[in-house]
Amino acid sequence: MFQAFSRSLAQLTDQAILAILLRVVLLTLLLFVIFGVAAYFALVWLFAWLGWTDGGFAAAAAAAVIAILTGLLLFRILAIFVLNIFSDNIVDAVERQYYPDRAETAKPPGYMLGIKMGFASAGRALGYNILAAPLYILLLVTGIGVPIAFFSVNAILLGRDLQDMVAARHITDLQNFDAPWRLPKIERFILGLAVGLLLAIPFINFLAPVLGAAMATHLVHGKKEEQST
Repeated sequence: MFQAFSRSLAQLTDQAILAILLRVVLLTLLLFVIFGVAAYFALVWLFAWLGWTDGGFAAAAAAAVIAILTGLLLFRILAIFVLNIFSDNIVDAVERQYYPDRAETAKPPGYMLGIKMGFASAGRALGYNILAAPLYILLLVTGIGVPIAFFSVNAILLGRDLQDMVAARHITDLQNFDAPWRLPKIERFILGLAVGLLLAIPFINFLAPVLGAAMATHLVHGKKEEQST
């Protein structure tokens, strides 16, 4: 795991990875801006419907607050959704540098499959966290129980998402693919937990998705190399 992280961190200086990182960051920010603008116009309409004609400033302030809160709560979901769109480029860059034989036999899944995987990831994240909401509420009295439960649930989901980004280049059925392309559950959980924690750190969270995809590439191919020896 440490070797995967150090290699992924070192490769952030590669021109190809930097270009993808910039696209992931800009598109993620753009989605939040679009959400904020949509919230503003929705609030203006609501205030006008309620007969409050001077609510422009209040609508702008409320929309800004909503966008910020949404960013804090949903950044992980949007960032991984965007990452799915560009994940093939990241995995390809890592494979070409460290696993050229695998890169030659890979079949890029394309942007449409990436978008489909992004929606599936977002749906799982929302669904499982909604299901876990009663547990989060019960654990409020413990103080530390909520973050432990939250990061545990999302570590499981993130580990699967990152593993699938790599497997998608080499298999056709992501629902029923062979064990050699699956990471051990504990390794997948640690990967998801590491990326989940990075996503919670301001500014570092923009690097986390790209680092996660690169780490998953090293872990998946490292496992296959161990099996072939």
